[in-house]
Amino acid sequence: MLAKHWKKIAMIILIVACVFNVMSKLVNKLSLDKEMLQSATYVYEENKNK
Repeated sequence: MLAKHWKKIAMIILIVACVFNVMSKLVNKLSLDKEMLQSATYVYEENKNK
């Protein structure tokens, strides 16, 4: 059975891997944007206090 359907199984695994890759990149991008905003706020406040 596996030999008969290996292309479909491989395609499903590939699609699932691509979905996880895209989702992880979206999550990391949102976190990176948040981190950059916090860093900019910190630098602004430090410069303002001097």
